[in-house]
Amino acid sequence: MDDRVEEIQERIERRIGGIGKGKYSRILRMAKKPDRDEYIKVVLITGAGIILLGLLGFFIYLLMTVYFPIP
Repeated sequence: MDDRVEEIQERIERRIGGIGKGKYSRILRMAKKPDRDEYIKVVLITGAGIILLGLLGFFIYLLMTVYFPIP
């Protein structure tokens, strides 16, 4: 059983070890951690999108229940 566990662990480590060397290596090298201003902009834009979609869904729900109720 221990041999099987070691074999599985080695397989996983080989897959993870090759991440920076394959077809995604260029993307990983170009990636950088966003600074505070960039992060805040992304959070605000994403939050605004979520709120807009929620409001749109609420208005559609309101239309369907108040103005066009199913008898």
